Amino acid sequence: MIIDLPDTTTSQVAKNLVKAREEGGVVALGRVLTLIIASPDDSVEAAIDAANDASREHPMRVIVLTTSEGEPRLDAQIRVGGDAGASEVVVLHAYGDAASNEESLVTGLLLPDAPVVVWWPSEAPEAPAESPLGRIAQRRITDAATAVDVRAQLEVLGRTHVPGDTDLAWTRLTHWREQLAAVLDQPPFDEVTAVEVRGAAASPSTALLASWLGLALDVPVRWAYEAPANWEHGIKSVRLTRADGDILLERPVPGSAVLTQPGQPDHELHLPRRTLRECLAEELRRLDPDLLYGRVITEGFQQLSAPEPVA
Repeated sequence: MIIDLPDTTTSQVAKNLVKAREEGGVVALGRVLTLIIASPDDSVEAAIDAANDASREHPMRVIVLTTSEGEPRLDAQIRVGGDAGASEVVVLHAYGDAASNEESLVTGLLLPDAPVVVWWPSEAPEAPAESPLGRIAQRRITDAATAVDVRAQLEVLGRTHVPGDTDLAWTRLTHWREQLAAVLDQPPFDEVTAVEVRGAAASPSTALLASWLGLALDVPVRWAYEAPANWEHGIKSVRLTRADGDILLERPVPGSAVLTQPGQPDHELHLPRRTLRECLAEELRRLDPDLLYGRVITEGFQQLSAPEPVA
């Protein structure tokens, strides 16, 4: 069910939300959190779809806030039932001065006594924790992959990081980190003496994976961006150098990888690029600060050398 509320107020939205729940038999007691999706424009349907999918694991209220120039007014839309997955979705579009106080627009719609997570699927404030929405949230999710200059964006995130901040560029690395950790947990347990990481120029995950490996292994890390014509998205390869030979985890094509180790046959692995829904659902599983990400984006990234040019 979709209810359109043009030129309305937050209090009217709240009243209609209660009415829609009562008429549709939807209850709010099972909601575990409030997710606020903040965007400077209307291109948020992909984010709403990801939130609806993730709500099947994390029942929640989703508040979508978009802003535009124009005469001051607030348009709203309420989605419940089949149009909202296992959540209830409130879409707010504020125009002109009506968008000047983002916190006041959402405060009356937050679930009582439930954690608040804010997600900026595209353009994020320079200091998320100091923004009006960031101040009321336990977790703040950004996505450096949407920035024009991903390396500059990582520098900003590291400089402004506060516990509770996280980025989907880090979440996309979960399977890579799991595979590499599993390899190093197997004999022989020779020390890794050097690391090389390669990935797409548009992928901030390349720098974050190099930063994590530098912190975890305390060794020099070389990293480079692949030319866009050769590799467009995500991580291309990781090479770990040990005395008995190199370990290479490489994607020959998107979606699959080959693990090469000394004295063993090559192993083909399923290693696809993670979907937006998977990344969001993972981040919503924990509402405490991701301390490892905090170390990687501050200490690890600051210690990382400049990327090497790709021949």
